Amino acid sequence: MKNLLLLHGALGAASMMAPLAERLSGSFDVHSPNFSGHGGAPFAEGFGIDQFTSEVLAFLDQNSLEKVDIFGYSMGGYVALNLARLHPGRVGKVITLATKFDWTPEGAERESRMLDPEKIEAKVPAFANLLRERHAPNDWKVLLLRTAEMMLQLGQLPLLTPTVLAQVGHPALVCLGDADQMVGLEETTQAAASLPNGQLRVLAQTPHPLEKVDMVVLAEVVRSFLNE
Repeated sequence: MKNLLLLHGALGAASMMAPLAERLSGSFDVHSPNFSGHGGAPFAEGFGIDQFTSEVLAFLDQNSLEKVDIFGYSMGGYVALNLARLHPGRVGKVITLATKFDWTPEGAERESRMLDPEKIEAKVPAFANLLRERHAPNDWKVLLLRTAEMMLQLGQLPLLTPTVLAQVGHPALVCLGDADQMVGLEETTQAAASLPNGQLRVLAQTPHPLEKVDMVVLAEVVRSFLNE
């Protein structure tokens, strides 16, 4: 049975991948780690795409996974393609969903302003409580601030430019929901076109939040592409 790694997004956790994992477990040997600082995993000294990429590689080594296919949601897709770039022999096929590729200083500044923990706690207390529970015993406010810093760094120095993606030869399916208000179709189309073996898939009636994605449809998309 092929190994499949499921990578969660920023502010997410491995637990969020469970509904997808359940639908794919009969077809693949599914693994889903937490990035450091997420889902209760301790913060590492570093924080960001390079750090998370190193953590995935360490997870593969610790679990004797020589080669894996990867599904990455949002930031998880960015990490997946970065791992494929740096360690091509450890990665088979890659599927991304709702991954932002067009990082600019202005866009990163706009995104980071949305991660103000004090404003979230005051205006969206239910979301604040969700983050508190999801990432305990870590301080969810620290996670937000470090994620905002990561976004600003990506705005200054994006890792996966079209030129870099052109070096990733793995079969890749780049997916986007047609109702995604955080990631644009143009940047997603460009990313898929930049990948030598990239394909684009737009999911109907699908917004950005993973909790609102139809898992039956997503599982079939993943299964079909990996079994091609």
